[in-house]
This record gives sequence, C-alpha cells and structure tokens, in this order.
Amino acid sequence: MTSTTTSAPADLDDAERARLDQDVAALQTGTRTWSSLTVGQRATLLRAVRAGVAATAEDWATTAAASKGLDAKHPLRGEEWLSGPYSVLGALDAYIETLSRLAQGVNPLDGVRLDRAPGGRTRVHAFPLTGIDKFLLSGYTGEVWLEPGITPNAARAAAGLAQRTPTESGGVGLVLGAGNITSIPVLDVLYELLAHNRTALLKVNPTQDSLVPVYKRAFAALIEPGFLRIVRGGPAVGAHLTSHPDLVHVHITGSAATFDAIVWGQGAAAKRRRRENRPQLKKPITAELGGVSPIIVVPGEWTDADITFQAEHIATMRLQNSGHNCIAGQVVILSSDWAQADAFRAALRRAYANAPERPTWYPGSPSRMQSAADAYPDALVLGDRVLVEIENGQDAAPLEHTEYFAPVLGVVTVPGHGQDFLDAAVAHANNELQGTLGANLLIDPATEKALGAGFERAITALRYGSIAINGWTAFGFITPTLTWGAFPGSTIDDVGSGIGVVHNALLLDGVERSVVRGPFRPFPRSLPLLNGGGRLSILPKPPWFVSSRTGAVVSEGLTRFRVTGSVPGLVRTLLQALRA
Repeated sequence: MTSTTTSAPADLDDAERARLDQDVAALQTGTRTWSSLTVGQRATLLRAVRAGVAATAEDWATTAAASKGLDAKHPLRGEEWLSGPYSVLGALDAYIETLSRLAQGVNPLDGVRLDRAPGGRTRVHAFPLTGIDKFLLSGYTGEVWLEPGITPNAARAAAGLAQRTPTESGGVGLVLGAGNITSIPVLDVLYELLAHNRTALLKVNPTQDSLVPVYKRAFAALIEPGFLRIVRGGPAVGAHLTSHPDLVHVHITGSAATFDAIVWGQGAAAKRRRRENRPQLKKPITAELGGVSPIIVVPGEWTDADITFQAEHIATMRLQNSGHNCIAGQVVILSSDWAQADAFRAALRRAYANAPERPTWYPGSPSRMQSAADAYPDALVLGDRVLVEIENGQDAAPLEHTEYFAPVLGVVTVPGHGQDFLDAAVAHANNELQGTLGANLLIDPATEKALGAGFERAITALRYGSIAINGWTAFGFITPTLTWGAFPGSTIDDVGSGIGVVHNALLLDGVERSVVRGPFRPFPRSLPLLNGGGRLSILPKPPWFVSSRTGAVVSEGLTRFRVTGSVPGLVRTLLQALRA
C-alpha cells in the first residue's frame, strides 16, 4: 500500500508551518477536553458523528467513485458505498455499543462467546453479534484469536483498552492516511481516539484531496471541540509533522518504503542510522503496510458451479478497487496434483477477463504492471489487468515478493492432496510470500470435514493477521468487531506488513489474528440438501463480487439501511440481491 513519503521540512513556507502548528496546539487543548468527558458522554458524541456520516453518505460515495473514474452508471460504483460510509457507520455503531456498555458498568465481552483455539489461545467469537448481521450476512462468522497464554478472564479484564481509564490522556497523534480506500483514514482516527485516548491530526493522502470537504462535514462533531484536525499536503507536510515535538505518536497506512523513510530517513544517512540503531523518528509508530496475499485453493471434488463461483471470488479479491488494495489477493496456490486444476485455471482466466473494465487509477500502477509483464513475458495481458501463471522452472520471486498494488494476479503450484497439500501450501505462503497481513483459503465442506483437526492446525500455522476461510479478508476489514493488522512480531528494523492493529471495536488487548469463515456455496446451492454439510447463506452472490449484476444498487441499499433502518428499503435491496 502506498502513502506519502517524507522530504526536508524546510520545503514548507512559514505560513503553512504556522497553520500546522496551530492545528497541533488546538488538538493539545482538545486532549484536555477529551479527558474530561465520561465514557457515556463519548458514546453520545459518537452518535453525533454518526449523524454527520449518515448525512454525507451519498456525497461521500459519489465523490469517491468520481475520483476513481467511476461514473454514476458504472457497475462497480457500489464499492465506494461499502468501503466508505458503510464501513464507517458500522464501526461507529460497534464503538457506540462498546462505550455504552462500559458507561453502564458492563464488560464489552459480556454475552460474547469465548472459547479456546489451538495452542493455548483464547478465541473471541466477535461476529455476528446482532440479529440483523446474522440475517443479512448469514453463513459468515468472525473470530478474534488472542496471543497464546491470554486466558478468557484476562481478556475480559483488559477489554476496553483506554476507555477503562478515560481521564488518562494519550496526547496528540498523527495519522498519515491511506490513499486507496476512503474509510481507512477516518477509521484510523477513531481507533486513535478510542483505543489510546489520543486526539488526532489526520494528513490525507493527496489522492483523497477531493474527500476532505466531505470528511470535514461528516466529522464536524469531532473537529469543533478539538479532537480532530484534517490537513492536506505532500512530503514536506508529512516530514514537518512526523518530526513535530508535540505529536507523541505516528500511525501510517502505506508502504514499507514510506515507513522506512519516516523512521530511518533516506540515502546514505538512513543506512548509517540503521547500522548505529539511531532512528530519526523519536516517537512510537504503528503501521499497516500491506503485502502479497495468498489464496490457497484446497483440492476437492467440485461441481462446475463451484469452480465458476470460486473463480469469480478470486477475480474479486484481485480486481476490487482495480487491485489498489493492501488486501488484494495476489498469488493463487493450487495443487499440481488436483484433477480439476486445468478446469479451474480455465474458469479463472474467464472470470478475470470478463470482469467489468475500469480505470487503473492509483499513481505508479502502470509502471508496476509493466514490471510484472517484463518479468513474465508469457503473462496474459488483458488491457487493464495481467494474469501470470508460473510454469515449471520459472522464477516466482518477482510475483511473490512484490506487492504490485495493481491488477496483477499470479498462480503457483505445490504438490499434494488433502492434508499434505494444505500443510505445503501454508508453508509456502509463510515462507515465500512477502508480508503477513492477510491470507485467503477456499475449501469445500466435504474436504474440510475429512481433514478434521488437521484443518484447524493448518489455520493456526498460517502467520497472518487476518485469515479468511471461504471468504475474502476484506470481510474482516469491513467488520468492525474484528481486528485488522499484520501478524505480531514485526519491528521498526524489519517492519513487514506493519505493527499493531486497528478497528477492534470490542477494544481487545493482546490480539494475534482475526479469522473469518464463510459459505463455500451461495444460495440456493447453500441449502442443506445441496450443500454437503456446508454453511447456509441467503446470498446468491455477495454484492462485493465484481461479477454481481446488482452489486452497485445492493451496496447503496445496504448503506442506506445502515443510515435509516428502513425495513421497506431493506426488502427492496434484498430483492435486488436475489438478482445478482
């Protein structure tokens, strides 16, 4: 994922530097106001924020779509409803619930099922927690796995994070916003405020400049009392702010290269600082930095409909937002011994080629796509997308070590069936692919049942912060009570996919990963008599699929339902969903 890099602060003129310093001073005053609010008052404030987001939802989605070259009739414009206002409204609802519970003296985990995951881990069943989510997203569940050794009692005792000590100020933090998904910058701000009691200065990525007026209207309830300031600017603004003595923390969503430039600097000076272990950044930093996400396809006996559906699923993982996602699936891992591998490859080529055309809009994408085409001259180039199928003897390193952040999808193989394949594929993902942010796995119900406990052991062995089984990790991103971030263990010396987590609306401590489980088959093939023991889903095709014929109208309708709660509107939306 790409964000703003740094350069010399001297590039700023005195007036701009003064304006930034005034914003920081206002936020310092805001920290005192925030610390004086009770948790109940904070919940009330979030309701006002929610009203602001609801009022701007249509403007938000249409502005975002236009900024990415999607006109009002484009079939994929619904992505900007789901990944923008819908995500933020869901997060606000979940945070309001957590704060309301704390204000009443109720633990955020009361009524939430906790049990054990392999390896001495506590597992929090964090989705679904409401009746409407159980209905609308039937077949999907989500778990947060805590680090080994944390007991259920310890998890309950720590739930709430900084909201357990609301009078203790966390100071003022800097959020360097992502440039690709419009909900990310403001979700990061909410986490700073609620998990850490830090007011926040948000510097938006220049790709999001058109959203700044929308953000300011939507979040006026946080801006007016001094809890949030939003600024534009390029590298010079970023450099001035990261070195500002009154900002106590930095959070960035971007690239590892940008992270290293912030922490160590650039050129020979950066190399010297690394050798001497003297980072130029003198404050703590957290980060979400992307990576190369695997899609493990476990061999089984699939129907033609299964093959078609899951091929479209994979095409969605890569092509949503034109591949400009840190969670875009990039490397499909197939079994070289799967009897249906050739049929699946053919279906994947069709799904990848037939997805609607769209602009490749993120800066630098054309050059990254060209680098993939140069590394693999035999790749299938389909205008706005590239498909690389690694053959025997080909070097997979460029594909597996480069986050293209563009519509480039690759296929690699490892041998084996059943548990042998799954263990080999997990090892390949862990050891060969760059990063630890998200991993996806597709497996039919009969094969999963046959693997038994071995399947859970394999999932435990995957070193990723978000894992989706028969789903896409984007579902974990959009679900506020799950967590989002790299697998623990990275440091500023070797940052990988980042440090820390966000979202986490239950405010859990000691998080290791989140695990999403979804339906292998859509409705009506998800019905028990047809599904072979799989999960029931009422969705014929999820609205986020790039192949969904009604995805745009359904995504808008679901967001409007979040805003109004209108049952007749929801019924109309569900009828459209049945036509997907």
